[in-house]
Amino acid sequence: MTNCQLFTDVLRPSLRLKEADPRDGIDVWVMLREIGPGENGFGNEGCTVPFSRFREFLRDRVDMKPGRGLLPGRVPMTTYWLYDGRKPVAMSKLRHRLNESLLRVGGHIGYCVRPTERRKGYGTRLLALTLVAAREVGIAPVLLTCHEDNVASRLIIERNNGILDCVAEGVCHYWVGRP
Repeated sequence: MTNCQLFTDVLRPSLRLKEADPRDGIDVWVMLREIGPGENGFGNEGCTVPFSRFREFLRDRVDMKPGRGLLPGRVPMTTYWLYDGRKPVAMSKLRHRLNESLLRVGGHIGYCVRPTERRKGYGTRLLALTLVAAREVGIAPVLLTCHEDNVASRLIIERNNGILDCVAEGVCHYWVGRP
């Protein structure tokens, strides 16, 4: 059994941010398949995992938090699911430190809302809760990146007090909590 953190949204109490856990079920697997391989720089390795190997995939996500079994170029990371009631609607990744690659593209947090649940405010609340999780583990300030033409992500970041630092090679670099 794992010790999973859970964060509840004070603005929308039906929303909960929960760490990935090997006990997660088919509802999360279905969400990952709906999200697909990812877009706008967000990668979703879970979309191709057959359900017969889903528990193993989840254990790998849990092991990434303390940095066990990391592939070259990877950093310790916590994976979260955003639930609205009992339905998983989005996911985020909190990277515990940055490497050279993540400083250019990726930052501390990556997030994605499942396509059928977009334009409902989940992205803004997902990022808000993931920023709370970042503070809980001492990550501050937080770097967020997105493609310059990704208007939706830019708005989500700005609604969460992201301050645009620069745009480099078509990638916006925002900081939250930077003095």
